[in-house]
Amino acid sequence: MWIPILLLAVGFVLLIKGGDWFVDGASGIARRFHLPEILIGATVVSIGTTLPEVMVSAGAAMQGSGDIAYGNAIGSIICNTALIAALTIAIKPGAAARKSLVLPVAFFFGASIIYCFSAYVLGAFSRAIGIVLLATFAVYMISTVMRMKQTAASIGTVALEEQSGIAVSEAALESLSGEDHVVESTVQGTKDSLFKDIILLVVGAILIAIGADLLVDNAIIIAESLGVSEKVIGLTIVALGTSLPELVTAITSLIKGHGSLSLGNIIGANLFNLVLVSGTAVTISPFAVPVAGLIGGINASLVLDIPVMLTVMLILTVPTLIKQKLSRWQGIALLGIYAAFCVLQFII
Repeated sequence: MWIPILLLAVGFVLLIKGGDWFVDGASGIARRFHLPEILIGATVVSIGTTLPEVMVSAGAAMQGSGDIAYGNAIGSIICNTALIAALTIAIKPGAAARKSLVLPVAFFFGASIIYCFSAYVLGAFSRAIGIVLLATFAVYMISTVMRMKQTAASIGTVALEEQSGIAVSEAALESLSGEDHVVESTVQGTKDSLFKDIILLVVGAILIAIGADLLVDNAIIIAESLGVSEKVIGLTIVALGTSLPELVTAITSLIKGHGSLSLGNIIGANLFNLVLVSGTAVTISPFAVPVAGLIGGINASLVLDIPVMLTVMLILTVPTLIKQKLSRWQGIALLGIYAAFCVLQFII
């Protein structure tokens, strides 16, 4: 048993260091191009921190373990929202720009309609649904990239030059000998700095993926030895394990004063769990809605799991969109829901 524990520790260390580098790289890129951190968090950072969920769910689908793939996607959304986001909000609530939140939130609830239709009406997730979900992911990314270009285009040339440190008056340049060398050196320094941010982003994502994989694999080994069902493992242990990158990113962002990056990451990651993680798993191997327990004679997934997923996202997003700020009561309410949800999973 000491080997799984050791590997868990190694995975945790990799996650922490990877999360630190990932946030540094992402926030550096956001500053360099004058892009809103919440927008970077909802795209680049979210893809990186969702990689563990994609790998785990795809692997589970290929092995015929649809229950784990299903539970991982829903469980990760609940964990991201009601534990990770809730902790950061309860500790340090802050402002949130409505304009940057509208697109990912709209896509999330749009994808939720497709997801609920499959679960409640069809009772299964077909390959066609998987393709639709993946297409939704593609449309979201295209829309976001176009929006980023518009944001970048709206920034004046002077602001961009000041951002990169090359806005120097002509008079000052003329007064210096070798002014061409100064400009070239500054531009080269900017390029080198951008390259460094990209390297930090990529290496951080790799470390996060490896660390999460080690944690999940060994958590499953321990859980299975205790006789826990695949769906419960997916909704709790695997979901928490694959959500650790979001947790590490959220904590690191909070410590470094990038709260908007964390919020954007959570919402973006939740959307990707529905359209990318679920879409990939279902396209590889379609499966029926898992049944690991009944509530009032009805599948617990339909009565508890999906409703909780939608409820916690509504609590997180609706008041925030209305008031353009996060409130501590949201964090406390979400934490209470998560605690009750985990307890019910092991009772049912």
